[in-house]
Amino acid sequence: MNRRLLQFLQAENVTQTQFADTLGVARGSVSHILSGRNKPGYDFLESLLLHYPSLNLEWLLTGKGRMYGSSGPSEEAVQAQLPLEIPRKEPSEPTVTKILVFYSDNSFQEFKPKTE
Repeated sequence: MNRRLLQFLQAENVTQTQFADTLGVARGSVSHILSGRNKPGYDFLESLLLHYPSLNLEWLLTGKGRMYGSSGPSEEAVQAQLPLEIPRKEPSEPTVTKILVFYSDNSFQEFKPKTE
């Protein structure tokens, strides 16, 4: 799949950096996917199809068919190509749970904030 994704970037005439910025993913993520080190996750594929709706997902995943659909697919067609929705937790505001202070004599001290 990484070779086909690279072919797609060349066909779209976009750099890895531009592609990552368009999808809203870390630039290193794109690099790792293109090198074959990592496989794309659901969020990556979802963003890819939302930003490039004419891309044929079957071609990208399996190599079957053409790179682009005959015409841009409808939103329903894009949703049908996506894997099943994985329930997601709503992100919450991160809170500090503890602070560790390390000293040069290899000792440390732990601080925990008071909870309300």
